[in-house]
Formats: sequence, structure tokens, C-alpha cells
Amino acid sequence: MTDITREGQLVDAFATLADKLVDDYDAVELLQTLVDNCRDLLDVTAAGILLADEDGNLEVTASTSEASRLVEHMQISARSGPCIDCFTTGATISVPDIRQSPEKWRLFRESAAQQGFSSVFALPMRLRETTIGALNLLRAETGGLNERDVRAAQALADVATIGIMHARSLRQSDMVRTPLQWALNSRIVIEQAKGVVSQTNNVTTDEAFNLIRRHARSQGILLSVVAERIVARDLVIKI
Repeated sequence: MTDITREGQLVDAFATLADKLVDDYDAVELLQTLVDNCRDLLDVTAAGILLADEDGNLEVTASTSEASRLVEHMQISARSGPCIDCFTTGATISVPDIRQSPEKWRLFRESAAQQGFSSVFALPMRLRETTIGALNLLRAETGGLNERDVRAAQALADVATIGIMHARSLRQSDMVRTPLQWALNSRIVIEQAKGVVSQTNNVTTDEAFNLIRRHARSQGILLSVVAERIVARDLVIKI
């Protein structure tokens, strides 16, 4: 990918994220767009996002593959890993070679290796002093992520963070919590819908999610609404 092509695609990515920041935007779709952009435009293999609920507990809200989702869940279960430390400290965590990661990350290290990842970079989703989650970038190769990609990923994460937190209402604590919790709740329904579509069409959960997302986009309906209809058996999606 040439620098000119990449620059144009990054501009398009920012424009797409901005377009989604409308009154009735879908927070889950916004975050999924963010991780997809990171995977497609940066020197990474996969990406995922962990968001904190009202009690500060992290949950997976977006991922580019089942493999990255499993790695994120392992960090949550073990309460240890680059994304956990990134969220806790609000600092970027860079691990060019997971084999050299701290012993406290052993379970994460084993999970990442099993899923084919060799390096990881976690970036805070933060606005001022408030950190709401972390963006995890995973690579199949070892080595550091170039500074240009780090800056681009952080900028994309910042745009999404502003959207999630509804910056205009930042001083109203309830308005900060509401979109976060709504995104987390929506993700649960989406995971259930993925299971239904996967079983109905005998496809992987990644393929099932793509089918659900494609239907939502073609019909101009929120992703969460489509998922709710699938779970309620009001909508059947087939290949």
C-alpha cells in the first residue's frame, strides 16, 4: 500500500467514523468500524476493544475475528494482560514479542500464541482523565508497531471515544454511563444473534456476524435492532 493510498484510506476511515456520530448512532457498529479500520489500514493482523461497564469491569465489545475475541476474553478471565494494564494505567502498552512478556501475563501469552499472534499493542480509549476501555492491536509477526500506525490507531480510538462518551454531555455523569452500558448490553444480544445465524446457516461465528452486519447496512437498520429481531425469532437471515 503506497503512502498516498494509505493516507486517502485513513481520511475515509475518519470520515466514516464521523458520519456515524449522529443522534441515533449504533455504538457497537461504531466500535466494530474502528477495529475493522485498524485491521485493514494498519500493520496489524487483528484488533479488539474492551470497554468498562458501570462497575469498571471490562467486556469485549468489538473484535475482528473469533481468534482475537478469544484472546480478549482470556485477558478478562485472567484479569491480566496488556489491555488490562492499559486500561488500569491509561498508558500505551507495547509488546513486540509476547514470548518476552511478564510472567503475570502467562495465560494471555499462551492464548495469544495458540491463536497465532506474536506481538501486541494496547492503546487507551481515553478522554481527558476518563479511560473507558482499551484498543488491542494484535500481529502475527514479532516486532514493534511503527510510530505512524500507533498515532493513526490512537487518533481513530480517540474519535470513537468521543462518540461513545457524548462529549457534549461529559459533565453529566449519567450521560457518560448510558452509552457505555448500552453498548455492552447490545453486544450480548449480538453474540446471541451470531450463534443463531451460525447454527441456521452452518457457518462460523465470524461469517454469521458478517451476514448480520450486511443485512443491517442494506436495510439501514441499527445492528443492535437486527440482532434483537434475530434472537426474538422475528427475523431469519440465510445465505
